[in-house]
Amino acid sequence: MSQGANEYKTPVYLVTGFLESGKTSLIKSMLEDENFSSGERTLIIMCEEGIEELDKQLLRKSNAVLELVEEKEDLTSNNLASMERRYMPERVIIEYNSVWGIEDLFKVKKPSEWELAQMVTLIDATTFDSYMTNMRVLMSEAPKLADLVIFNRCDEKTEKSRFRRMIKAMNNTCNLLFENVDGSADDGVGEEDLPYDMKSEVIEIKDEDFGIWYIDCMEHADRYDGRTVRIKAQAFTVDDLPPRSYLLGRYAMTCCAADVGGIGFICRYAQKRPKEAEWVMVTAKCEAGFSAVHGRDCLTLTELTREPAEKPEDELVYFNR
Repeated sequence: MSQGANEYKTPVYLVTGFLESGKTSLIKSMLEDENFSSGERTLIIMCEEGIEELDKQLLRKSNAVLELVEEKEDLTSNNLASMERRYMPERVIIEYNSVWGIEDLFKVKKPSEWELAQMVTLIDATTFDSYMTNMRVLMSEAPKLADLVIFNRCDEKTEKSRFRRMIKAMNNTCNLLFENVDGSADDGVGEEDLPYDMKSEVIEIKDEDFGIWYIDCMEHADRYDGRTVRIKAQAFTVDDLPPRSYLLGRYAMTCCAADVGGIGFICRYAQKRPKEAEWVMVTAKCEAGFSAVHGRDCLTLTELTREPAEKPEDELVYFNR
């Protein structure tokens, strides 16, 4: 969202998701929530007509106006500027169909008064696997940018741990919420089904479990603080490394074959730095704390032992297992 010279900015709340993912229901609950809605003039731009509609009485009560944009071609800078002039909103809620493409929305010039305050992505847990299989790139666009990702229609069969790993691989700073069919909600964090033995004196991380271990470390660094792990990975040199250290990591596929990036942790070496991109088997002590490379709290490793290793059968790390 573009910024203008005015000191006051009109907050924009972007609600994204596919058809029938629950976007309209969320907006309805926002308008009904007294902690969110205090009578501000609200412009709602609905970029599709879902099954659930916003009640006219609710719109009047919450001082909201609704603009329906049925065709992607009608979502233009001129139309948005016209809405700003006609309604002079104090805030804007955009309900956006993810099929239209999130990147295309951000290319549309917004009124200078508007500023993105929060992006929420809703996902139907019952269709998530199917969409990821058949429309992986399109499905991944919104979660990669979202501040909050909400999975709805969850039940006892929903694989929350696996879904968390997949979303966190795309966007490890977003918040996640799982809404259950019984009306309850949770963040999906709890007793995770980790595939390695956390009670072992040395936690052995198998090659195929590197992604699960990495995501859990990023979310629960304290869980590994002071523990010893044994992992196979590559040694790399990156900017901002502390003295006598290297990056111990692997390449990972976050959403599709075209989206591959490096993941790993700072590792202090005992005697000398390993060769660049060398595969090594490392036994290391974990320490939780701030990492300049990551710009956040995570783990730093200290070598106890290191030896050359054969690369794994599959060099890429995946997060959907």
